[in-house]
Amino acid sequence: MRVAATRLASAAAPAPRPLLLLLVLVLLVSAPLAIGAAAMAGHVLGGVKENPAAANSAESDGLGRFAVEEHNKRQNALLEFVRVVEAKEQVVAGTLHHLTLEAIEAGRKKVYEAKVWVKPWLDFKELQEFVHKGDATTFTNADLGAKKGGHEPGWHEVPVEDPVVKDAAHHAVKSIQERSNSLFPYELLEIVRAKAQVVEDFAKFDILMKLKRGSKEEKIKAEVHKNLEGAFVLNQHQPAEHEESSSQ
Repeated sequence: MRVAATRLASAAAPAPRPLLLLLVLVLLVSAPLAIGAAAMAGHVLGGVKENPAAANSAESDGLGRFAVEEHNKRQNALLEFVRVVEAKEQVVAGTLHHLTLEAIEAGRKKVYEAKVWVKPWLDFKELQEFVHKGDATTFTNADLGAKKGGHEPGWHEVPVEDPVVKDAAHHAVKSIQERSNSLFPYELLEIVRAKAQVVEDFAKFDILMKLKRGSKEEKIKAEVHKNLEGAFVLNQHQPAEHEESSSQ
């Protein structure tokens, strides 16, 4: 009986070997998957690469606007997108866009860094991060509604529908009203034309406006300055009847 028991025990001893092989196989298969999942979760599959041309591209502009809009929704904020200053890219499960952008908050232009994760084949776009980095220190033509790439000195035409131009015009009308002795309030009917330029640490706007006061309509030419803090100041204004024919 002892001999039979010994033989049975020795025969059963190798049995764990297939189980051990199965465990090793499972570890070999699952380890790369776990590492891959961790890499995707941390977005570290590729290094961050600079892309200077992307800062002025329509794609980066759209991603910057998306980042600001998503931040506004999440934080119930009222940031106004200005432009993308710098754009970098990182290859992950898709592309992680690292953006440095400018936005206006409560009349002041500030700098933010945002990360937007994009997977085009899934029509997937998600804001991963949005951080305030400080106040913007300089004016650019983008602040004036000028076309990108136009950095020539002096006055140049800017779109009358640009939000900054509209803000400057409304400030001008308010200031004209405050300086006037008229019992009738001024009403802005139309911004006929607008020019702008950057001068050292402030921006200058030359705006031709059509105003209404009571039953009377008139054209006023105003020069409005905007400082780095985002505050508007009406520098001067005057009637512009002589520009009636040239502006129609």
